[in-house]
Amino acid sequence: MLQTRYARLALVAAVAVPLLVIAAENVDLLVVNRIKTEAFDHSKVMDHMFYLTDVNGPRLTGSPNYKAAGDWAVARLKEYGLVNVREEKWGPFGRGWTNKHFEAALVEPQYAPLIGFPLAWTAGTDGTVTGEPVLVNIRTEADFDKYKGKLKGKIVMTQPASTVAFVTTAPGRRYSNDELAAEAEAPMPGPSALGPRRPNLPGIDPNASPEERRKAMDERRKLQEKTAEFLKSEGALVQLSYGYTGDGGTVFASSGGPYDPKKPVALAAVALTPEHYNRISRLMQHNIPVKLSFNIQNQIIDENQDSFNIVGDIPGVGAKKDEIVMLGGHFDSWHGGTGATDNAAGSAVAMEAVRILKSLNVNMDRTVRVALWGGEEEGLLGSKAYVKEHFADPEVMKPTSDHAKLAGYFNLDNGTGKIRGVYLQGNDMVRPIFTSWLEPFKDLGASTSTIRNTGGTDHLSFDAVGLPGFQFIQDPMEYSTRTHHSNMDVYDHVQAGDLMQASAIMASFVYNTATRPEMLPRKPLPKPQPRRNREGGAAPTPTAEQ
Repeated sequence: MLQTRYARLALVAAVAVPLLVIAAENVDLLVVNRIKTEAFDHSKVMDHMFYLTDVNGPRLTGSPNYKAAGDWAVARLKEYGLVNVREEKWGPFGRGWTNKHFEAALVEPQYAPLIGFPLAWTAGTDGTVTGEPVLVNIRTEADFDKYKGKLKGKIVMTQPASTVAFVTTAPGRRYSNDELAAEAEAPMPGPSALGPRRPNLPGIDPNASPEERRKAMDERRKLQEKTAEFLKSEGALVQLSYGYTGDGGTVFASSGGPYDPKKPVALAAVALTPEHYNRISRLMQHNIPVKLSFNIQNQIIDENQDSFNIVGDIPGVGAKKDEIVMLGGHFDSWHGGTGATDNAAGSAVAMEAVRILKSLNVNMDRTVRVALWGGEEEGLLGSKAYVKEHFADPEVMKPTSDHAKLAGYFNLDNGTGKIRGVYLQGNDMVRPIFTSWLEPFKDLGASTSTIRNTGGTDHLSFDAVGLPGFQFIQDPMEYSTRTHHSNMDVYDHVQAGDLMQASAIMASFVYNTATRPEMLPRKPLPKPQPRRNREGGAAPTPTAEQ
């Protein structure tokens, strides 16, 4: 009996050894140490940030600044020694737009400058216009009749006064150990347990089903478009809102009109900080005469232009050089600030990661490709177009020959916060691999692997066609409270040390993927995903960026 027990233990050991070998990853700590040294002692990441924001920001898709920033990035990547660096066109996109001048003021009962900015893809004013504000509350088709013939020469306010909450907690924070431990736990099983997290969108029930949300989004979009056309036809001067709720002079807002050239250019539209919007509203409620003035110079650059992604390579060495490891983040931004945390930070880190790898002159078996995406804010347009052209069309799910050659894609797009781990995107097979790769960065706060998915950014374009695409977990910082799509999204809200840490981790992940004997394991190829249109069927699920 004792011999039988020993025999069983021997059998268990014999089985366990191969499993341990499979689970173990050969992490080259010498290279990781060199990566850290380059990232921390010779960093260029804040130099990248400066040129992407202060010099060439904001970078609205289709704007002159986007093109200028793209030209700068191409030149810098070539300077670092990357090859095949290019602005790879995708499209057509639609209207190019930029703001050239903006003034806004309360004129009566007394003068005060107003904090705000014009909304993208809206018209300007014909010089300085002055008018009385009126509140227009259109929630149904029947409401239009209430305002016919009453809006000519008026400044139209389209939202009731906002509630500016008293702030009792710091606007910025990092994840606690308890929060990261909870994040690492798998969600309760269910139909959407591993699906994209539903973004909170104004007026849309976050607990509604995807179909209900699509329908509500479609109805809201159509009513907004009809309202904008109505206000313009009635002779209103400017459409005024406070964007999303903010405080402390922060304005959260994005677009106010269509970039689709088949649709008319929307009326001049402005988002003000809630405090200033509320002052105007209170004066009106007390029947005190109010006059506002605006001078808005917006320019339509081109009605039918393409946009582009920025792409560049570090060629692989050896038999696997045709296989590719990709990294990146979206390059475009909204225009209220300079697009610093969303997402010059991710683009700067991706550029820094390839700079580090190139400067160390390490041989990598696979080709490393950096990609900085356009049109992300309008629905992942640049990355979707790239994946469709190079790897697979999710509508038919017929992979190209290059589909089998992508080892993995790593994305950064959650602000300035340092990396705390990685979302496995429902791919349990990469857990032991990524856990090993994070181990050298545990003392820098990065150790969490979670089976959970995260949505709203460009790794989803890869995941949608069965490719291993991943987004890193990042500290939230002030992303949701101050900088995301706001006038405060500027260089000063970026943390240099966090971006250095993120650059080292991204460079290490890319190096490990490029030198690993096997490519990263994949989930099964998804089923075809027929396109849903906005006129008849269901529309695509909105991303958190929209």
